[in-house]
Amino acid sequence: MQLYYAPRTISVAVAIALEEARLPYETIRLDFAAGEQTKPAYCQINPKGRVPALVIDGGILTETGALLEFVAAKSPDAGLVPDDPFLAARMREVMYYLASTMHVNHAHKFRGQRWADNQDSWKDMASKVAETMTASCEYISSNGLRGPFVLGETFSLADAYLYVVCTWLEGDGVDVSAFPKIVAFRQAMNARKSVQAVKAAGML
Repeated sequence: MQLYYAPRTISVAVAIALEEARLPYETIRLDFAAGEQTKPAYCQINPKGRVPALVIDGGILTETGALLEFVAAKSPDAGLVPDDPFLAARMREVMYYLASTMHVNHAHKFRGQRWADNQDSWKDMASKVAETMTASCEYISSNGLRGPFVLGETFSLADAYLYVVCTWLEGDGVDVSAFPKIVAFRQAMNARKSVQAVKAAGML
């Protein structure tokens, strides 16, 4: 498997899951500063011009949630998705919130052109990021984290996803010290070999 990623982006969540699943993979780094993700060569792999993309035997997969689910299905013994249907839905509830709301809040800081043409609008969106990301942290603290991890004591796909989002918080102007559950979660994640591996590889 080949994972196309850019450092410090949500694509690193897939690398964490691959490490947790102990699946072999190769990483291909894209230089976002040089706009490599928008060049024809990469757009043949992912026409959306975004990361992650995972090249596997038989095709190419995109979208973080889909790739995470694929990794879990490829390595069921890793236990990345709980067997209990309710807990599995709880895991996905958090993942979908991250994808639809918290990641979008973050993107308003740098990607205003996705939603508006007027540069003053971009500045307005960027100025709102600290507020919206703080609100998302409040939601995650109250409703997302049920213990050290999203599902309490058990690691799941949602934790790989949430961890990468939480690495953006200081840069987004969030006072992380106001959220002790998130601080504890990041500490628990930093202790995992999967996170240590992607950090050693310069992905985070």
